[in-house]
Parts: sequence; structure tokens; C-alpha cells
Amino acid sequence: MRGLVTSSTAPIRVLIVDDSAVIRGALGRIIDAERDMTVATTAPNGRLALDALKHTKVDVVLLDVEMPEMDGITALPRILSGYPDTRVIMASSITQSGAEVTLQALALGAADYITKPAARSGSSTLAAMQAEIVAKVRAIGRAAHGRSARLGTGAASKNTAGTAGGTAYTPPSALLASKHGNAAPRVLTIASSTGGPNALAEVLSGLPSDFPLPVLITQHMPAVFTGLLAQRLERDCGRPCTEAVDGEPILANHTYVAPGGFHMIVRTEEAKPYIQLTVTEPENYCRPSADPMFRSVSSIYGASTLAVVLTGMGDDGMRGARAIHERGGRVLVQDEATSVVWGMPGAVANAGLASAILPLSAIAEAIQASCGVPV
Repeated sequence: MRGLVTSSTAPIRVLIVDDSAVIRGALGRIIDAERDMTVATTAPNGRLALDALKHTKVDVVLLDVEMPEMDGITALPRILSGYPDTRVIMASSITQSGAEVTLQALALGAADYITKPAARSGSSTLAAMQAEIVAKVRAIGRAAHGRSARLGTGAASKNTAGTAGGTAYTPPSALLASKHGNAAPRVLTIASSTGGPNALAEVLSGLPSDFPLPVLITQHMPAVFTGLLAQRLERDCGRPCTEAVDGEPILANHTYVAPGGFHMIVRTEEAKPYIQLTVTEPENYCRPSADPMFRSVSSIYGASTLAVVLTGMGDDGMRGARAIHERGGRVLVQDEATSVVWGMPGAVANAGLASAILPLSAIAEAIQASCGVPV
């Protein structure tokens, strides 16, 4: 007798939307090769994708940008508003224009993006992309299944999070007293990945324009994207925000985004901190990676480090968070209910390293409370 199919065991159902039959076929073969996912249907443009969603249950949409009749940017908000349990991953080219459109899509609510193969891509190129596509569809699809299950049982809450190995929701004012002491934070360092751009914008825009601490950010993105992300954050938050430059001093009231392809670490010269960009081996398959940033920040700032781990797949940041925790710093993590994927924050929480597990909407207030900044 076959076992009961639940949201956790049912395959992830994927809709592939691209005007190229070659690309639809290539992506379809990648998806159907995995036992835990299946192609529900395909569509050559946004209009037909919306028609397909009326009749077909879909967990994840792989959505191209440029298509006839209705492009991906037009279809995206209609998919998200009409089918809120469905997650959308954009298929993007790694070009300046492709990056700009992808960041626009992420701002509109897309969960993540994948690198789109060219129509004439050979088998070696497609094979190199397969791991990225499968990992993102699996992580985002499983998260969507889990969220649907929690909503179905009434388990989801904006004020609490899964607490295995972590700490339940803590009022921000209670974070002023760290279990390791009361050292005032002198730096804020943030790690994020899947779902990170929107989470970063919400957290940073919730801080006052004169927020005094320097802010160091590692967001998993390629080189073309990180500069545009810095521009968006500066526009949204009203404080200086730039893609980090090797050797530049770390200044108060300034936000630095690690450039794609480089780890961003902190060094000192004559007791003055500055940024060093390195091309040492990727960590956790990432460069930039949060772990080397966290380790270096904790080695310089010690108990005066305040770290935040936002939504993202994988466990990057967990080992660096341990270094911060061991030196007496604080680590705040985003809760599962408000994360696109509770991988990175969940890894920190489950390792018992989180000072607090907070809904996204409470993190800016918690940062200010930890720093003694009036809310």
C-alpha cells in the first residue's frame, strides 16, 4: 500500500515559462531528473502561464523575463497576487541589463533567480547550471510546502518561530542585556541570501538616517548584481551605501556591500579598521561568504559585534556566528515564518547561537534597542 502523500513528501510541482522551446526542454529535463520534483506544465509566455495556473497546482514557477505577448515582469505581480502560495524564480542573464531587471523582479516579490542558459548552450554549460537550479527549486519549493502546512494547521505566527536549539521571540528591549555582557555594539554585520534583497531593504529602511554604526553586508550575488544592490539600498534607506572597495576605511553611518566574487573581511592599521577584499577559496560554495566576514569582524570588534542573519539557503554564516558568540557578541536571526528559506538563519538558531529569533518586521527595532538608539 502506498504511503500517505503529505506536503512534505509530495513532489515540488514546477511551471516553466520561456518562449524558447529549447530552454523549456533543457530546464524540464533538469527538473524531471530529480525524484522530489516534477514539471507540472510549461508555457511560452506570461499570459499562457496565468491560464495554466488556473487549472494546474504549481509550487514554483521558473519565469523568463523577455517573452512575447506578456513578459515576466508583467506576469510576476499577477502570479503572486493570484496565487500567493506559489513561489517565482526568475531566469536571468548575467549582464548589466539582466541584473537590473532581475533586481526589479526581486523587489516585486520574486523569491530568487537562476542563471539562464543561452538557447544554444551545450551540454557542459547546462550541466554546470544544474546544481544551482535544482538547489534553488528544492529549497524554495520545500519552504513553500512547509509554509502551506503550517498555515493549514494554524501553526504559523508572526511573533514566534521554530525554536529547536534556538530562542523564541524576544521583545527587542530585552536584547540590551547580552548573556555575555553589555558591550555597546560598534559595528553591524549582516548575512543574507535567498530572499535577501527585500529583507535587507526592510531592515535597513527601518533604521534612522543617522544610524551611527557602520554596516557590513554579505549577500550572495554575482559581481554585476552587488553594485546595483548597493545603489538600491542607498536609495531605499537614505544613508550612504556602496559596493566595498579594497583598502577603504570603515566609516560610521556608512553601509558596505561585499562585491560579487570577493570575500569582504576587516583588517586594522594603526587601530583603524579598513576593508580587505580577497579571492581566497569559496566557503560554503560562496564568494562572497558570510563566514569569513563574521570571523574577521569578531576578531576586531569582539563583544561589540552585532550580527544579523537573514533569509537564505544553506548554512553560510553559522560558523562565523559561532566566533561572534564565543567573543561575546550578539547574533539576531530572522524567524522561519518570515523567511523565504530558513536555511542560514535556521542553522544559527539550531546551533544555539542566536541571541533572538525575530520576525523580519521586528529586526530593525531590535538593532536599535541593542545599540541604545531611540526607537
